[in-house]
Amino acid sequence: MAIAYFYFHAELNHFLPRHHKQVKISHFFEEKASIKDMIESLGVPHPEVDFINVNGKYVNFSYIVADGDAINVYPISARSVIIPSISVLPKPLSIIRFVLDIHLGKLATSLRLLGFDTLYRNDYEDDNLAKISSSQGRIILTRDKGLLMRSLVTHGYYVRNTNPQEQIIEVLQRFDLFKLIAPFKRCLRCNGLLESVDKQSIIEQVPEKVRCLRRQATQVNEFQRCQDCDRIYWKGSHYERLQQFIDGVLNSQKGE
Repeated sequence: MAIAYFYFHAELNHFLPRHHKQVKISHFFEEKASIKDMIESLGVPHPEVDFINVNGKYVNFSYIVADGDAINVYPISARSVIIPSISVLPKPLSIIRFVLDIHLGKLATSLRLLGFDTLYRNDYEDDNLAKISSSQGRIILTRDKGLLMRSLVTHGYYVRNTNPQEQIIEVLQRFDLFKLIAPFKRCLRCNGLLESVDKQSIIEQVPEKVRCLRRQATQVNEFQRCQDCDRIYWKGSHYERLQQFIDGVLNSQKGE
């Protein structure tokens, strides 16, 4: 029986059982296998890996593990101290778009609020998510590491935090998205783009209390309509709350 020695760096330890965290793992094997398959057999999804060093040399996912190999596996955060000659990450997508699994509904709403193209349905199966990610060039965000291990998935990320407010900050930091934030651009319900509409053309579609504001000092004169589902948006009582959320996200980048 052959043996290979694995060491997973930094946040990749999140995926390992306690007895394997931050220690050299002795992995016994009988049949030859690619390093990608062995890494995932130990619990780490391939989209989370940036580069791999075997016996002092960088390799790609097709490398066949040999007896006695000393293997170091690194996440993208390790680039702050190491510049590898080979990366196993795919080329970055030219357009940042997401598809989220069933566990991340609140995160989906937050991403849409900030202007990011985000698909989400609570009945998506893993097969659907993987196919959508591959065919549409979308990054999968998930709390299911098994989904990230599907061969069809190339761009994906396991969201560590369980608190929705912390999740949005985590994703923005991971993909360096703060400069791309464009609030109130997308429908929070269906992800469609919003367009400005004339007040009189949609006045019958808004609640009576909003129409009545015409007779008061405070008027609502700006409206937007979703181009896909026709939902109407305006700066109502909820607007201030949403703006505070957006300000909090922007301030997090500054460390406030």
